[in-house]
Amino acid sequence: MTKPTPPTERAGKFTELHTMSVEELTSAMHEVDFETLKAVGEVKESINSFISQLVLRMKKGGRLFYMGAGTSGRLGVVDASECPPTFGVNPGVVVGIIAGGDSAIRQAVEGAEDDSEMGWLDLNEYNVTGLDSVVGIAASGRTPYVIGAIKSARDHGLLTACITCNPDTELAEVSEFPIEVITGPEFVTGSTRLKAGTATKLVLNMISTIAMIQLGHVKGSKMVDMQLSNAKLIERGTYMVMEATGLAEVEARELLIAEGSVREAVDHYNSSKKG
Repeated sequence: MTKPTPPTERAGKFTELHTMSVEELTSAMHEVDFETLKAVGEVKESINSFISQLVLRMKKGGRLFYMGAGTSGRLGVVDASECPPTFGVNPGVVVGIIAGGDSAIRQAVEGAEDDSEMGWLDLNEYNVTGLDSVVGIAASGRTPYVIGAIKSARDHGLLTACITCNPDTELAEVSEFPIEVITGPEFVTGSTRLKAGTATKLVLNMISTIAMIQLGHVKGSKMVDMQLSNAKLIERGTYMVMEATGLAEVEARELLIAEGSVREAVDHYNSSKKG
């Protein structure tokens, strides 16, 4: 019996794109993108369950790994790379691994995603332990590189989850915490960098941001541990210190730079007031 075509590979509601005007195409894309938000909302419980277990391990020193190929791998790398500047964590705390290595971030490495053994080999270069967690990312849910990595990771006692945009996939089956965001047909048939990519980014936003909040890297709604790596971030941090302490801008900036972070600046100010 022939397998049914996965939802991400089916034609969507707009099938004559080449006949449409720019205005019509913009409206049509905007319309179908709302389906993505709805799909993510329907799997919040699955996301919650994974994050809760993830945080327990990260509080004990565990790390978070993302694994994917192509667009899925790039999205994992992007999310991981944003955690150090945003939350002040070491670059090794959240790690993105893409099939084919870092060169695949810019240019596709043909055949890399089809190797079912390479994913675990790439992951094991980080000397993973049972405290670590791995999220396999594959819109199709059938990428051998990701499936093989998740299988082996689970066999070795790591916490495993996946993000996929098709139902009843092999990737979901081998993952302890499957997150199946069923986004349906793409605007351009099969182009999963669109709705599926957007859904994946939304879920990754939730995973990393909520984990970092739970780990104490956000106070109120402020990223108090962010790195002061450029003028914009120093300015942002200055305003945070001003708001928390009532200091004037010049004083707040001087204190921020001297202490190295918003958290340390505010703590130093509060300690000096108590003294």
